Amino acid sequence: MSEHTKTAAETLLKLAADRPWSEITLRDIAGEAGLDLPDLYGEVQSKADLLGVISRDLDLAALRTAATPSEDPHDRLFDAVMARVEAMEPHRAALTRIGRETPGLVALHFPATARAIWEAAGLEATPPRILALTAVWARTAQVWRDDEGALNRTMAEIDKRLRQMRGVLGRARAGF
Repeated sequence: MSEHTKTAAETLLKLAADRPWSEITLRDIAGEAGLDLPDLYGEVQSKADLLGVISRDLDLAALRTAATPSEDPHDRLFDAVMARVEAMEPHRAALTRIGRETPGLVALHFPATARAIWEAAGLEATPPRILALTAVWARTAQVWRDDEGALNRTMAEIDKRLRQMRGVLGRARAGF
């Protein structure tokens, strides 16, 4: 990712914390970031593209977790999901606002996040697993938006949903 794109993504998060998504333009982002709009447009054509950059950057937090193969797969998945959640925390205001105002746009990135979490846990990211973890991640993100503080509700939801997912995948012979 170029420095321009990284700066633009950070600027989008800054603007989204205070302004509705619909009131932010790529021109606003470029201006606030001190970037030339044509140069930025050469790298990303929309704020939705920048949202994809932000999502991939947050997914990297999950991928950076060090999964120990001897650990239970549930624990490895839990740690990877929590790493993703913790990476989101500094941007809570912006991500919460974006998620509430453009839920469909945000949800487009959930399957990629699910894949990153499976990979971070050292487990194969098969289509049924990606589908199942996408649903877990969708619920996790929803609970996280309303869970301020120590993230106790979020952690409990992750644990519960991962256990449910393991059972469902086991019955479908796609388990782990």
